[in-house]
Amino acid sequence: MSVVLSYVPTNEGRGALSFGFAEARMRGTDLLVVAEDNSASAPEFELDLAAARHAADAADVVVKVDPNEPGLSHSDNLIDASYRDDVELIVIGLRRRSPVGKLLTGSAMQRVLLDAQCPVTAVKPPVRAAV
Repeated sequence: MSVVLSYVPTNEGRGALSFGFAEARMRGTDLLVVAEDNSASAPEFELDLAAARHAADAADVVVKVDPNEPGLSHSDNLIDASYRDDVELIVIGLRRRSPVGKLLTGSAMQRVLLDAQCPVTAVKPPVRAAV
């Protein structure tokens, strides 16, 4: 079994990454990271992975990186992953949006929430302290 995580190099994606490690550790499963576009090849990806692993104290979690299928959107790749037999949860990061913002603009992650076959956990970004 595995936990699928949507990685996007944003605060929302980093919050989801930390939560995904903790969830995979708690469930005793692998973590499958589906990286948006070419995010998995960016240098900050490895730093984000290491920081999230350390924050979740998840040294025993096996991480696999799954690139997006060419020709499919990031949300379509996540929805397709939700239909695999070995996937028990999808973790995504969401940003805060006003009700009007939700009405006027669609959201790729909203599609994942509505169309995924397995449970989806939406994680808000960590709150940064004011300086």
